[in-house]
Amino acid sequence: MRWHKKTVRAVNSTRGTLVGESVRVADTGLTRIVGLLGERELLPGDGLLIVPSQGVHTLGMRFAIDVVVLDGAWNVIAIKRDMRPFRMTRVFWKAAAVLELPSGIVDSSRTLVGDTIEFSRADGTPQ
Repeated sequence: MRWHKKTVRAVNSTRGTLVGESVRVADTGLTRIVGLLGERELLPGDGLLIVPSQGVHTLGMRFAIDVVVLDGAWNVIAIKRDMRPFRMTRVFWKAAAVLELPSGIVDSSRTLVGDTIEFSRADGTPQ
């Protein structure tokens, strides 16, 4: 993820589980357009937080991802598990951001709709 310079840690505060240790932030026009394109894989602990976003696609991607749709308070409003390449989510009008994760992380972190995801900087301070 060479274009993304900001990195945060994502924790499911409802369940007390780690969602991503090194989640890149895509918050500019370029980083949001590029997303995960060109990446060969997304390793456990990695992820991409796209802000703002109301939906995503996997056109041109080489691997499946878990998609977590978040509102402005970082509450999970939708989940798409194991989204394969060349697919699109629907538009989520109430969404503020989308978190893209390695396939299987939603289940291993026990993340469900209604949970809250907290983001902090690498030094542990709130984002």
